[in-house]
Amino acid sequence: MGEITGAGLLAHVPTIVLPEETRRELNEGKEITLVTGLRELRRDVFARDDYDTVVVLDSHWATTVEFVVTAQSRRAGLFTSEELPRGMSRMPYDFPGDPELARNIASFADRHGTWITPIDDAYLPIYYATLNLWKYLGEGLPDKRWVTIGVCQTGDMEDHLRLGRALADGIAATPGRRVLVIASGALSHTFWPLRELRDHEASDPSHIFTPEARAADEQRIDWLTGGRHDRVLDTMDEFWTHKPEARFFHYLMMAGALGEQACTAPGRQYGAYENSVGTGQVLLWFDRPAGGWTAPRPSDPAAA
Repeated sequence: MGEITGAGLLAHVPTIVLPEETRRELNEGKEITLVTGLRELRRDVFARDDYDTVVVLDSHWATTVEFVVTAQSRRAGLFTSEELPRGMSRMPYDFPGDPELARNIASFADRHGTWITPIDDAYLPIYYATLNLWKYLGEGLPDKRWVTIGVCQTGDMEDHLRLGRALADGIAATPGRRVLVIASGALSHTFWPLRELRDHEASDPSHIFTPEARAADEQRIDWLTGGRHDRVLDTMDEFWTHKPEARFFHYLMMAGALGEQACTAPGRQYGAYENSVGTGQVLLWFDRPAGGWTAPRPSDPAAA
């Protein structure tokens, strides 16, 4: 029986793969802490031998009539971003996939009232919400499998929770798998207009598009570091007014896999909450609690 051993809500902004000199030029001479945080996360979690597969829930990959999970035995090539080719050009990647896991995830679609298709096409595009994190957390670890699932642009909150439930069941049905799940995406996600954008490239959160969006982000960071996934899920209508990236579907899929409102895992923050041209970015990691993802909190009556 497989299990999810860790999960994270992780920023993937283009800035992290720019040369250090360029990053510092954009950030008033300082290194952005998303970079140092990802390096620390690799050391603490991804460099260990207690997992074999990473599943990325990719906020940049939007499907339409179904969820799609990558099922190639290996993915390799060069990536140039259509969004920012100046900063992400001909980036090499090469890593094994996990066709067995992909098929097992898809096999639970009917049980959860959704549609999931495994695709093993070698020409299926890859997106930087997966690749930028692989560069920091997976490159140089050739035995670690990486699988990606996209968001579905016609789906709603319930659809993405259902995907997460199928993901958890597919992992459990794959013998021996020890899986890390990454929700790759931002918090609030409104960019500054082009003519103003270059005045807001520094990472200081004073550059977040509105004070209200910053406050909403910081409240959710506080909830998640306290293990209050229930509060995040119960206030999605409010958070949507601040336009989280991909409607926060990347997080909702992860939450669906971890037990939704019952999930009590506290997050560990790496680096600072930072701006990226108006958007809110953070690195939060959730270790599997000793009692499981839905173990009672110490303050819960059930824990007494």
